[in-house]
Amino acid sequence: MKHPFPTRSRALRALAATIAVMSAATLAGCTAGEADDRTVLTFFSWSNEETMEPVIAAFEKENPDIRIEFSNAPPVAEYISTLQNRLGSNTAADVFVIAAENKTNLIEGGFVTDLTDEPFMEVASEFNTATYAGPDGAAYGLSLSSWASGIVYNVDLLAEHGITEFPTTWDGFVETLTTLKDAGVVPFLESWQGFPTSLGSSVGLANFEAGGTVDAEIFAGESTFEELWTEPLTPWQQLFEDGLMSPDVVGLKGEQVRDEFAAGRVAMMTAGPWDIGAIREANPDLEFTFAGVPQKGGEPFFTGAASPGYAINSKAKEPEAAKTFLEFLASEEGVRIFQEKTNDMTTTSNYTPVIDESLEVPFQALLDGKFYLPMISWPKYQDALYTDLVAQIQLMAQGQATPADVGAALDARLAQESGE
Repeated sequence: MKHPFPTRSRALRALAATIAVMSAATLAGCTAGEADDRTVLTFFSWSNEETMEPVIAAFEKENPDIRIEFSNAPPVAEYISTLQNRLGSNTAADVFVIAAENKTNLIEGGFVTDLTDEPFMEVASEFNTATYAGPDGAAYGLSLSSWASGIVYNVDLLAEHGITEFPTTWDGFVETLTTLKDAGVVPFLESWQGFPTSLGSSVGLANFEAGGTVDAEIFAGESTFEELWTEPLTPWQQLFEDGLMSPDVVGLKGEQVRDEFAAGRVAMMTAGPWDIGAIREANPDLEFTFAGVPQKGGEPFFTGAASPGYAINSKAKEPEAAKTFLEFLASEEGVRIFQEKTNDMTTTSNYTPVIDESLEVPFQALLDGKFYLPMISWPKYQDALYTDLVAQIQLMAQGQATPADVGAALDARLAQESGE
């Protein structure tokens, strides 16, 4: 039985790496220098050792004839760049992560194995499988969860300043930010080193209200990025101009923002399920909860997508061991171990996750289909468009570009990539 997540058709196209190679540390429990008779399966992920070690340990216990040699690089740009260069030099791992930003390159470049007929794919939801399918409908990634990110807020800190209900309208959000700032509280932080949750939510709602087809219309030449992006980005530009958000967000890493929130030094931040464990560990007494990003019409929205999947290298040295590993990852035990470690919103048919109480709202957004991620919605040229998008929104945050400039730059890059 598959979970009834919304399916979406995805046209896919090539992704070329444009970022310099970054080394990834080998984090396997056993080093390559330890000789034994086991089959060595290489695995490259953007999850860290702390996250994957329990899964790998359980797999090796169940499969004592296979040893996982694990390495990782952080998402998104560094991981994709490192993987792309390893694929180009024929040194890529047997199993690696496939994501929204590199799926086109991996699938159309012939770098990943068709998993359609593998029994372990039966537990994946239709939505997740469709996200990492090729133009022919074949499945190339085993995605076991989905995610939605919104705003997480410090309940007690807001209450101290008379805010007992989180705003759903944009005017209410601005009023809340102003109240907190005037009281000497840092109201809201978000990392803009990548694509921000705040913008994904706003653009996603605009696309949703237009029927969810605007991206397809843009690539068909029936609409433009400037038409879609200008209005939802304008309120965020205003926050920078009014001093309610600092342009310093372009230099902040997600971990820095999370640490500030956990320490009680900022009232709100954008976050996803992956932040929950770290926040609770850093400050067990902190009372916080999630909300959608407030919007002009009072309909909060989320950024989200199917989580990255696991793919098998088409040139894997140990293809059978790779299938055995994916089979374990998709098993009830494998899903449970990973979910308990990460708080992921797993969507497999063989395991019902215990969702952290703080995640009930974003989980419902997944069920309602009220989430958006442009890199998933774009049918092609994800790499070039994503690079330009991040560069342009950072310029916007620093007052060097307008929302219209962001959309126009994306239109120009689309025309360039299309050969127009």
